[in-house]
Amino acid sequence: MSSIKHVILIVSFSVFVLALLKLIFGVISGSVVILASALDSLLDVLFSLLNFFAIKKIESPSNRYFNYGFGKLEGFASLFEGLLIFISGIYIIYQSILKFINNEGINDINQGLFIMIVSIILTAVIVFYLNMVSKKQNNLILQSEILHYKTDLFSNLAIIISLVIVKFSGFEEFDNIVGGLLGIYICFNAFKIAKKGFFMLLDRAIDDELFKSILDILDNNDKITSYHDLKSRISGNTIFLSCHLVFDDKISLFDAHTVSNDIEKNIENLSNEYKWIILIHLDPYDDSL
Repeated sequence: MSSIKHVILIVSFSVFVLALLKLIFGVISGSVVILASALDSLLDVLFSLLNFFAIKKIESPSNRYFNYGFGKLEGFASLFEGLLIFISGIYIIYQSILKFINNEGINDINQGLFIMIVSIILTAVIVFYLNMVSKKQNNLILQSEILHYKTDLFSNLAIIISLVIVKFSGFEEFDNIVGGLLGIYICFNAFKIAKKGFFMLLDRAIDDELFKSILDILDNNDKITSYHDLKSRISGNTIFLSCHLVFDDKISLFDAHTVSNDIEKNIENLSNEYKWIILIHLDPYDDSL
């Protein structure tokens, strides 16, 4: 987690500098899409800092009142982040419509093109850097950061194309049209981020593929008679799994415990992307009937 905190701080500083440049050039050029991009980048900085403090809290050890730690802060941070980004997308759409109605154009396209080319290069570097870190650590907050900057990457490309079209066609209203479409795109991606966080807060179970692999481990173990009450939930990068294993009533407690430990190890080996907390109850008969 500590490395993730350092990554977020580095990215936040880089994006903050870029956001200020976009804001300055957006005001000078009068382009709504550049102003929209500047606002989006400033929000990214805010959310990255919120994520930094969320991760710092997640690292805190569990205590008497929070026995399972603070992993769900990842879900809360993603939900909050998604909702605010959605609001910013609505604001961008509003500004685009307003400028279109008032027939406001662009003052200096060349300056706008310059800052957006710089922006797309820096954003591509940030996405590459975050992807490298993400391959080593499974973290919903980090995945949200990647989704943000991938969105920014495509947004910046769309803005450059928009400015080039305006430059050579003279159709300045196109800037407002693209700004509105960009706002819709931001809202769509914000919904996906908020949805992930919401599902985590609802104790979302593991995905179907991983669940089937666990069933295969249980079905192929001839030391257990049956099993029931297999449940799972994901909190941050931790999977909580519980299950009742039914044994022959003549088996010793020692042997049943050994079989249970072997099953736990096999399940944990299914994925090293998550931490596993497995609770298995040993039954001498099927008490689910």
